[in-house]
Amino acid sequence: MNREHDNLQALGHKSDIPGNYTPEVLETFENQHPDRDYWVQLSCPEFTTLCPITGQPDFAELKILYIPDRRMVESKSLKLYLFSFRNHGDFHEDCVNIILNDLIKLMDPRYIEVTGLFVPRGGISIHPYANYGRPGTPYEALAEHRLRNYRP
Repeated sequence: MNREHDNLQALGHKSDIPGNYTPEVLETFENQHPDRDYWVQLSCPEFTTLCPITGQPDFAELKILYIPDRRMVESKSLKLYLFSFRNHGDFHEDCVNIILNDLIKLMDPRYIEVTGLFVPRGGISIHPYANYGRPGTPYEALAEHRLRNYRP
């Protein structure tokens, strides 16, 4: 049994929901297949944040797609992290980029993208998309290709 899992704080324990943006709750575990490229897709259909101007709630399905390297995000810690946006006020585009940046810092993935499919407010849907491919690798070209060919 891999003893590294003993260090995980959120998984298997009762967890308090963070009251505000808390990237510190994010945890990782070791990728058991670092010699292979493969996709990991995570979906949060109940993502909630606040409009920074009105304080009104904004709802979205948040999609995270990545190719891991050595570290992977632990899903319960990700859930708590995403919950931490419920009382946080940022524009939709900011939320997607903040989440992308935090996950890059946490995992150093080969490639990652984050999409926010926000529910319409005022008759307008906003679907921000941001991605990253590790510089100087083929994943950088993958990021450029996917960004140029993005279709919501």
